[in-house]
Amino acid sequence: MLRYETVPVTPFQQNCSIVWCDETMEGAVIDPGGELPRLLEAADRLGVTLRQILLTHAHIDHAGGAGRLARERDLPIVGPHEGDRFWIEGLAQQSRMFGFPEAEPFEPARWLRDGDTVAVGRSQLEVRHTPGHTPGHVVFFAPDARRCFVGDVLFAGSIGRTDFPGGDHATLIDSIAQRLWPMGDDVVFIPGHGPESRFGEERRSNPYVRGT
Repeated sequence: MLRYETVPVTPFQQNCSIVWCDETMEGAVIDPGGELPRLLEAADRLGVTLRQILLTHAHIDHAGGAGRLARERDLPIVGPHEGDRFWIEGLAQQSRMFGFPEAEPFEPARWLRDGDTVAVGRSQLEVRHTPGHTPGHVVFFAPDARRCFVGDVLFAGSIGRTDFPGGDHATLIDSIAQRLWPMGDDVVFIPGHGPESRFGEERRSNPYVRGT
């Protein structure tokens, strides 16, 4: 079964998740925005052998450390959807704009599309393309663990911003209703920022998506 530990990183307190298969102890890092020594220390403490980097989208607080981590540990970068190519190409500019360490450029080894799967050891993550916050945003769903890593699509009590280039509010709401809710009310989601929640709880109480 898939296991995970979440480590908040960067001044934006972005939830980077280390995920791994409890049979093989092979794992991945989802959204390494920065503070790589902390992430690597956590992986070592957990006994996880990192095999890949997974990206939900390419904003600096989620992808800022991906290029360096890929180079230093010889890891492939998987995701996001190619709709975020322009965000990847602009990571250096994002670094300067938000006062982050300079982000190293990279090209994903694999772009993701809706319906793809990603293997983490013997566990499988299902990919859903969820544009709206960014055009190429994806989420990673672990059916066996009933967990979904949703980046900046949905938060406990809120939703992702849509005022950045390529963002669109109606598209984001559609992504939530058409891509997230069908996974089931019982699914616990790990957002890009803040505490975990369940899809069912957000459908009932989140004022931005209630009734969708």
